[in-house]
Amino acid sequence: MRARVTYIVLAAVLVVYFGLVGSRGVILIEQGTAVTVAFGLAVLVLPLLGLWFLWHTTRFARRANRLARELDAEGGLPVDELVRTPSGRIDRDSADAVFVRRQAETEAAPDDWRCWFRLAVAYHDARDTPRARKAMQRAIALHDGRSVPAG
Repeated sequence: MRARVTYIVLAAVLVVYFGLVGSRGVILIEQGTAVTVAFGLAVLVLPLLGLWFLWHTTRFARRANRLARELDAEGGLPVDELVRTPSGRIDRDSADAVFVRRQAETEAAPDDWRCWFRLAVAYHDARDTPRARKAMQRAIALHDGRSVPAG
């Protein structure tokens, strides 16, 4: 719950920031000279890109959380069996061992979104965020019945 509140607060701050930046872009455009109009348009691109990124990130997080709730209701969430260091960090060898099991599970059932979800968690625990995100995207696509490109 704390992470959700933090995300909402940061997203709201970003939206306010995008609004302020966008207003500066409009002010530059209203000046009417070729240079200020060009700068104003360039400045307007930044909040638009930021809003697009924020929208896609929020949509991804909501979909992943929906899958987590469904998997939890089924009793299929991965159990935290990882060894941790005294500081609380996940032991790399432990994460790698769990990853190998999750990868084999996913290879045995490549069309099961549950396996891809658990593989995404294993990638995340192994500190491989790009692959964790791709695995979660695949889990979401399989869950929603969308076609998933090979790879």
